[in-house]
Amino acid sequence: MAPDPTQYPLPERRSNRPVTLAHRIEFVVFSMLMGFFRIIGIDRASALCGKALRFSGPKIRTLSKRGEDNLRMIFPDWPEEKIRATIADVWENLGRTAAEYAHLDKLHIDGDNPRIICADAEKVARVFKSHSRMVFVTGHFANWEVTGITAQQMDVPFGVVYRALDNPLIDEVIIKKRAEVSTRRQIPKGMAGARPMIDLLKDNYSIAFLADQKLNTGGIPVPFMGRMAMTAPAAARLAVRFNLPVIPISNQRLDGAYFKVTNHDPIPFEPTGDLHADIEALTIKINEFLERDIRARPEQWLWLHRRWGKIPGD
Repeated sequence: MAPDPTQYPLPERRSNRPVTLAHRIEFVVFSMLMGFFRIIGIDRASALCGKALRFSGPKIRTLSKRGEDNLRMIFPDWPEEKIRATIADVWENLGRTAAEYAHLDKLHIDGDNPRIICADAEKVARVFKSHSRMVFVTGHFANWEVTGITAQQMDVPFGVVYRALDNPLIDEVIIKKRAEVSTRRQIPKGMAGARPMIDLLKDNYSIAFLADQKLNTGGIPVPFMGRMAMTAPAAARLAVRFNLPVIPISNQRLDGAYFKVTNHDPIPFEPTGDLHADIEALTIKINEFLERDIRARPEQWLWLHRRWGKIPGD
């Protein structure tokens, strides 16, 4: 039986980035917005912030150009109108997601107004009959906190590997919000997370990864969306080393602040005994799952981050 999750301490505020005046100003603005979004309700907040970023986001050229360039690279046959329209959709989804942080406690899989449809939950239950632990993989789709909220409401004991925000003050708030609705077992991305991940497994907890981000230090070059990309191998490494099934999770925004989380069968994989080759092969399979979801709903994926780039040694 897993230990009482309320006994686990939350991650410390990131210490490798000193708090600056700019961080404090950002935190005040963030706190005021979260308070305002809380007052006006989840639907209005999601719609309002979505519309605001749909209008203003494309004007932030550094980020928007990166997203547009990513789309041109992956979908070279797309006309410019479709690329710009998709980036506008991406910004709207990001705005909605930001506002919804003020209302994560309103997202439920049951009750009078369930905002999350949990599809194929029996697939996870079936795997638990033969495995006490598993690896969950998903990406930055829709509101990416929804998958953790769903797992918590399904009574799945799990921890999540997360990327700390640049602003330590806001990061601390998000950690606390995630602990309230999802899991206290939060592991910062990076080398410092290796030991906590092993501890999770020893406690019979599963581990969830947002597996779609670029990782230079410690990453491996594998295909992603038809291009080589430095990819984090941690999910595959744990699965291979401890013989854990890898369960892909799809997350889709349906309409406004309503979502559908779909549980899939474990990724088919037979280890060969060659650790490095097995990790690479399973990482490729994870990328293939993510690619299918991205191609199905490109407007709901976070194209704004640096996913592709020069591969070391090229």
